[in-house]
Amino acid sequence: MVGPLDPADSHEPRTALKREWAHERLEKKRKLRADFAAYAVINAFLIVVWALTGAGYFWPGWVLGGWGVFLLLDAWQAYFRRPITEEDIDRELRSMH
Repeated sequence: MVGPLDPADSHEPRTALKREWAHERLEKKRKLRADFAAYAVINAFLIVVWALTGAGYFWPGWVLGGWGVFLLLDAWQAYFRRPITEEDIDRELRSMH
């Protein structure tokens, strides 16, 4: 059976590598959506707890901010980071001389 990463789909190895990278990127995007849903649900619960216990110092802000930073880093990985190409490797090798 031919799978999504099966190199038999391609006559060129680079196409298989691109498919593999695309598959990994799609997995990262799917994970990010699930992480964001958990972020929203759990932080909403924490804000409700805060409000029901007197609404003093806004301690859920620490969770919102800390977890939010990690979500932003994951978003960077999922949407903006590109794979290392042969051209990148060649450029790095040239800069080493």
